[in-house]
Amino acid sequence: MDNVLVEAVGLTKAYRPRGKHAAAFTAVDGIDFTLSRGEVFGFLGPNGAGKSSTMRMVACVSPISGGRLRVLGMDPAAQGRAIRARLGVVAQDDALDTELSVRENLLIYGRYFSIPKAEISARAQRLLDFAQLCDKADERVEALSGGMRRRLTIARSLINEPDILLLDEPTTGLDPQARHVLWDRLFELKQRGVTLILTTHYMDEAEQLCDRLVVMDKGRIVAHGSPRELIEAHASKEVLELRFEPGDHALAAEKIKGAGLADRVDVLPARLLCNVSEGEAALAGVHRLGVAPLTALVRRSTLEDVFLSLTGRTLVD
Repeated sequence: MDNVLVEAVGLTKAYRPRGKHAAAFTAVDGIDFTLSRGEVFGFLGPNGAGKSSTMRMVACVSPISGGRLRVLGMDPAAQGRAIRARLGVVAQDDALDTELSVRENLLIYGRYFSIPKAEISARAQRLLDFAQLCDKADERVEALSGGMRRRLTIARSLINEPDILLLDEPTTGLDPQARHVLWDRLFELKQRGVTLILTTHYMDEAEQLCDRLVVMDKGRIVAHGSPRELIEAHASKEVLELRFEPGDHALAAEKIKGAGLADRVDVLPARLLCNVSEGEAALAGVHRLGVAPLTALVRRSTLEDVFLSLTGRTLVD
């Protein structure tokens, strides 16, 4: 058990709103999971699935409502302060001191952990290099781009050399170039053996970074495993994407289903997703039916197909 850093059994979080007639809301409904040293563990799920509530309990900033939670072998209810001292947290919002310089953000944050000044300075320089911000060290944060601010936030969370780094949607709102730079930094941490827990809405991010992950929906875990295990268990080998004239998708789907060309056919407003074992063979079968798509694409199944299969395709606000 020395290798297990987080253990949750029947973990529950219920919110009890104020008001005489307000009903309680269960955000996390009796979930079980463990996090081992040196792995990257991910939480996936639509908005309101319970991901952030779970992260807040692990970070010891929100008390549990039921079940059992141990972080670094300690009880958050009794030893929350000791646990927090050994965690790094990257929240959805950067919460940087924008009027201070990049370097000052690191130096001042390090003082919260009672680290000697000389050691803080040495760590700050290493983290500036890690975040590729050495040339911006003396600039105010308000002058940085969104991607630079995100890298600084991650660098700042590492100043205390944490046992676990928690990242809540670390790349939301970033452009593709900034996302990939940030992925490089997170992958470097992974290679160094840093233990990471992350939530994300980007399936490609989870597929690239996570060793294991869970899919949450309505407060419960509906699937767990490695990205490859989840794809093999909950998706077909390939997906055939077909686009037709507006209004023709439902009829085409019925013909494809009736001919048994796909394991499952999902009708989206702009395209059909046909879950198949061999995409090119299925496409040839579609043409034999006399069904003529405007465009056709064969691709391998991804974690996004698993996510949508398990949690549905309805937009959740």
